[in-house]
Amino acid sequence: MKKLTGILIACFTLLFYTAGAQQTTDGLYKKSLKQVLDEIQDRYHVKIKYTDAQVLDKWVNYAEWRFRPDVDTTLVNVLTPLDLKVNKEGPGRYKLKEYEYFRWAVTDGWKELDRIASQYHDKASWEQRKALLKPQLYKALELWPLPAKPASKPIITPKRIFDGYTVENIAIEILPGLYINGSLYKPSKIKGKIPVILSPDGHWEHQRYRADCQLRCATLARMGVMAYSYDLFAWGESLLQFKEEDHRRSLAQSIQILGAIRILDYVSSLKETDTARIGISGGSGGGSHTVLMTALDDRIKLSAPVVSVSSYFYGGCPCESGMPVHQCGGGTDNVELAAMAAPKPQLLVSDGQDWTANMPEHDFPYLKKMYGYYGAENMVENVHLPNEGHDFGPSKRFPLYRFIAKNFHLNINAIQDKSGNIDESKVTIEKEPAMYVFGDKGEKLPAGAIKGFNQLQKVFAAAINK
Repeated sequence: MKKLTGILIACFTLLFYTAGAQQTTDGLYKKSLKQVLDEIQDRYHVKIKYTDAQVLDKWVNYAEWRFRPDVDTTLVNVLTPLDLKVNKEGPGRYKLKEYEYFRWAVTDGWKELDRIASQYHDKASWEQRKALLKPQLYKALELWPLPAKPASKPIITPKRIFDGYTVENIAIEILPGLYINGSLYKPSKIKGKIPVILSPDGHWEHQRYRADCQLRCATLARMGVMAYSYDLFAWGESLLQFKEEDHRRSLAQSIQILGAIRILDYVSSLKETDTARIGISGGSGGGSHTVLMTALDDRIKLSAPVVSVSSYFYGGCPCESGMPVHQCGGGTDNVELAAMAAPKPQLLVSDGQDWTANMPEHDFPYLKKMYGYYGAENMVENVHLPNEGHDFGPSKRFPLYRFIAKNFHLNINAIQDKSGNIDESKVTIEKEPAMYVFGDKGEKLPAGAIKGFNQLQKVFAAAINK
């Protein structure tokens, strides 16, 4: 009994000092994150939005020592050790976020691009840099050397005929049992050799089945282009083989690049393809893919990343930044990778409501300078839409049509009305199942198809080890 009484007294004494005693080094000046955030709001007269789950069981050591005269420095001092940050939503308004490795402060991104650019000063030194980067990019993706190509033929659905264009769905086996699916849009009448545009899309809902994606690819076909729209990994029909969460695995970036390489192999083999006029244009995450593919594969002669490229944003999905491509060459970013397209035609579309908002201020002048090394400043263009947001709407598509028509020598009049305006009204928007390769319920998926990410890892490891 006496022993129990002593324990209770000790507990009450500890509770008393914890609740009311001064903060000292004995307790590491420790406070709960919730308490610290509340103190910051009171002291600096700001509002910080956070959820209970974000602050649960999180503690700040030496809390009072992290405060500074300005709120921004204080927030960095408090949150960085916890792998947290805030996004500034307006004057005096913040929102608590997990640390985002891929999103930098604008000025930090610009400084990093300046550091990268200090390594070269003319065409010769830039070519040396490119020669260093390219093999490292392949190795970072674990695609050096490339895995052997399966001997199987593409699986192609019957052709559907529309006003001025046709569509057929295609599945290409890129590793044993692994398929990349897409839809190939062609002009109704093909005479001689014609261009090809690869059309990877970003993370918008319904991806290649979306109306705006169909409008873009069909309009390009009506203009005289073969447009190949394809799924991201673990997206679209790829979900027959994988779970949605598998898209957020780092290997997604490598699989998407391998898939695009195999698509290039296929379209390059078609008798109607003009291999001197192969381009690629994707939006958002598809824009990051566009930039990387152009840097890696010399068969691509034109590039048009849309609402994508930024020196202070590296791509928020593992399919854009999951593999260590940005550590190549002592550190690179998506703007330097975009410069690897020079002197080939390149269009960058940016807007005012995402990470491309500052494109005209710093990143695009850098690209103009890089193209200037080749005397080709006019081959890189920027369409900046400061009052628009993150999409692939008409204001993004229409400049793309004109850019492709100009650089691939096509007749823009084929898609214009009598007033000279782009006319997409002749495109038929199909329902999603019409674009499936493997049937409405996946019943036509080949028997040997991979099922699950664990199996993919084994197949990929075996392929690259050969």
